[in-house]
Amino acid sequence: MAESDAKVDGFKAAAAQAAVELVKPGMRLGLGTGSTAYHFVEAVGVLVRNGLDVTCVPTSEATRSHAEKLRIPLSSLDETPQLDLTVDGADELDDQLRLIKGGGGALLREKIVATASDRMVVIADASKVSETLGSHPLPVEVVRFGLRATMRLVEALAAEAGCEGDIRLRAGQGDLPFVTDQGNLIVDCAFHKISEPEVLAFALKRVPGVVEHGLFLGLADLAIIAGPGGVKAMRRPGA
Repeated sequence: MAESDAKVDGFKAAAAQAAVELVKPGMRLGLGTGSTAYHFVEAVGVLVRNGLDVTCVPTSEATRSHAEKLRIPLSSLDETPQLDLTVDGADELDDQLRLIKGGGGALLREKIVATASDRMVVIADASKVSETLGSHPLPVEVVRFGLRATMRLVEALAAEAGCEGDIRLRAGQGDLPFVTDQGNLIVDCAFHKISEPEVLAFALKRVPGVVEHGLFLGLADLAIIAGPGGVKAMRRPGA
């Protein structure tokens, strides 16, 4: 790992460790997906080994596998439909705690779990904070049927919402596309600047082939951000 990568990974670990302070005995906890959430799952595993009693719902099969190896008690939203807290990473966030998520391909489950939680806390390194969303491509989960027609309509309605850019099907292994845990595909939209995320979110929901998009609006209550200046907290206005 390069020195700069090691520093960023250290920031991610610091944010995750700060978030673990929010975990209390008996909590029903949503476990996020991705490189920063990985550190949080590791930290929860340490607490469980030390006797903490929690019930956790993973947001992806990768997180489920990780948590199982750490012997973290797991459940599902069918068994535990209401959660106290979900801690997850973000690909990008602004000062209103509007997020872009889905770089790891788990955006649908992540959004379902976050919505089922009383609180969502985001953990990230400082590089993920942006004045305006869009520097990270926006993932959009779509069904396989009518893919090209769906992509054309996403492009057209996004343009009406003031967003234009390259829209590509996410590649997987070899010549195959990336497939989500739900068996769907993802298109990544490089809009570069999303001036009105709420308008774009509404537009994307109008596309029949779109299952879900990676704009998480009004879901995160708190963000724990770690960087060269240390760890700081950001709260959503009005939360």
